[in-house]
Amino acid sequence: MEHSAVFFMPILNALAAAFLAGEPSADQIVERCALTLGRNWRWVGSLAQRYVGTMGEGIYPRHRDVVEFLRGDKGFRRALSKYRDELVVARRLVPPPRMRPVGWNVPVIETPADLADWLALYPGELDWFADLKALGYKRSQPKLHHYHYRVLDKGGGAIRLIESPKPRLKWIQQRILAGILDKIPPHAAAHGFVKRRSVKTFAAPHVGQRVVLRMDLQDFFPSIGGARIQTVFRTIGYPESVADLLGGIATNAVPRDVLKDSMYARPHLPQGAPTSPALANMCLYRADCRLLGLAESAGAQYTRYADDLAFSGGENFDRRVARFSAHVAVILHEEGFAVHHRKTRIMRQGVRQHLAGVVANRRLNVGRPDFDRLKATLTNCLRHGPASQNHDGHTDFRAHLEGRVGWVESINPERGKKLRALLAQIAW
Repeated sequence: MEHSAVFFMPILNALAAAFLAGEPSADQIVERCALTLGRNWRWVGSLAQRYVGTMGEGIYPRHRDVVEFLRGDKGFRRALSKYRDELVVARRLVPPPRMRPVGWNVPVIETPADLADWLALYPGELDWFADLKALGYKRSQPKLHHYHYRVLDKGGGAIRLIESPKPRLKWIQQRILAGILDKIPPHAAAHGFVKRRSVKTFAAPHVGQRVVLRMDLQDFFPSIGGARIQTVFRTIGYPESVADLLGGIATNAVPRDVLKDSMYARPHLPQGAPTSPALANMCLYRADCRLLGLAESAGAQYTRYADDLAFSGGENFDRRVARFSAHVAVILHEEGFAVHHRKTRIMRQGVRQHLAGVVANRRLNVGRPDFDRLKATLTNCLRHGPASQNHDGHTDFRAHLEGRVGWVESINPERGKKLRALLAQIAW
């Protein structure tokens, strides 16, 4: 049977092209296959139904994915065996590169040339920034890299790599973010990197709950691979050639001379690129839907801030919270993510229920240790000068402190007022 599939590769490719040549409805696929094969075969109708059921109607599959579907479909394999001497390619259909409307107000970009025009790039520049052949991974000259790199020690032997795009690539990614990604509404449970949502809105639903479950995703950004990002752009409605280029621009493979780590060596979402937060939220959309449904079935609340997941509820949820966390881990594993189990916390009312730096026991508040550290920093700035406290070498230390005080004010205005008074007295 495998020999038959190999022998009929021209038919496989011709049928795959027919499947992709227009709208993915079963009736239209049957019509296009009749043109391709020269007659209307009865088995094509059920094959088209199975294809639509498997691939769905709202995404551009890759040509190779359609071929793999055909090769693995038992009904099609039986047809190949039964009609081996009769099947011919009567006409080859060339799928037109066009958008599939999905209801979002995103720009129509149907060819690589259209994408180059939209990004104000020459075609060669577009290929250079997308780097679909991962040539940047092999280059050892920093001047040819698209990113600046900074390795942070997370403790325990773990690291976090900050990948900051250089100015030209950053502008291109900001264009994609504003022109495409910001047009797509996020899931209601997602609060990180979303306009008009914040740590405060993330933690607020969990205030005053009997038990709070906090879980973290492991290696959040680097675990999201390039193929997944290209799928996101195909889901938005872009043809494969355009989606691949957009995915290439939004992902990065870290050069070997920067860091020898297999996770970072493959194309992934770079932590530091403007497009990464929005794309990460999109990749988690289906997981958010499943986790929200799971939480509601258990009488619990669910919110997510980037890689921090929070669930909370009353007495009934308290009784099943340990088993519930196992179900959450299974769902995330099925969706391609891993839970950092060492960071999982079940926090009942008798302990400090903290989420993303915010305490949520009776009301939202800043953790006392965080408040005390910031207060001590401001006090020492008054006594010894701000330069003595800039241990991390911030280029604009004043703005850094302004941001930290502003964050406290947004959570607890009364405490923030005290810190603001100290900040105002510092001699800059």
